[in-house]
Amino acid sequence: MNAEPEKKFGVVVVGVGRAGSVRMRDLRSPHASSAFLSLIGFVSRRELKCIEEVQQISLEDALSSQEVDIAYICSENTSHEDYIRQFLKAGKHVLVEYPMTLSWTAAQDLWELAEQKGRVLHEEHIELLMEEFAFLKKEVAGKDLLKGSLHFTAGPLEQERFGFPAFSGISRLTWLVSLFGELSLVSATLEERKEDHYLKMTVCLETENKRPLTWIEEKGPGLKRNRHLSFHFKSGSLEDVPHVGDNKNIFLKDQTIFVQKLLGQISEAELAAEKKRILHCLWLADEIQKRCC
Repeated sequence: MNAEPEKKFGVVVVGVGRAGSVRMRDLRSPHASSAFLSLIGFVSRRELKCIEEVQQISLEDALSSQEVDIAYICSENTSHEDYIRQFLKAGKHVLVEYPMTLSWTAAQDLWELAEQKGRVLHEEHIELLMEEFAFLKKEVAGKDLLKGSLHFTAGPLEQERFGFPAFSGISRLTWLVSLFGELSLVSATLEERKEDHYLKMTVCLETENKRPLTWIEEKGPGLKRNRHLSFHFKSGSLEDVPHVGDNKNIFLKDQTIFVQKLLGQISEAELAAEKKRILHCLWLADEIQKRCC
């Protein structure tokens, strides 16, 4: 990646909220991966015209432009599937913030479409690039799990925009799958008080060795954004994660992985393993939603 690029890939950012704004900043940074990318413009439902000299363009122009090779999908979760499908059909590579879709079947269809078109479809998972996850991965390696739990709390989140909690919270599920392997669903319940903007989803999972894992997503007014975890092993216990450093430039790290995919620098085995993990997590989220509803 240190070589001078022969060609820069033209990028359009769809959605300019928090993630989209960070993506636009990173695309203009003097980073090695950014040298391969050229920010063409952004797409937004709002009339913004220009953000720091970057021009707003219409969705139709982004889809048809010969300058645009890549779409970064940073919009609300409920719109991801439609945007991905449109850009893949237009022959563009796609980077999308998680979750790729709010349906396992739709994700399978989109991956097939990407393969048919010969385009890269990359689902961002910055939670796997965090210092806390690196610490956890090292701590659980080679240990025999007895039981575990992960309880996430945060303020209210609109399901109409971000989807069912098993999908909007899929980064927590991805942590569990990445740490302990593929999981099976035992049970799932949803406690919801819409008038109070409160919900609590409780999911009981099982590892391949039949070890229980509990995942809880709890959201409501006054709840601070926090992640409480507890893992018990034959050799001891791990209760929460100490401060292990700041998560610097994690979107840039994700962009580096995406550019490596564009350049064919990631092996077929790694790509297949990533796709398998992503689809497994989306399948679990789908099954959890069915159980709760």
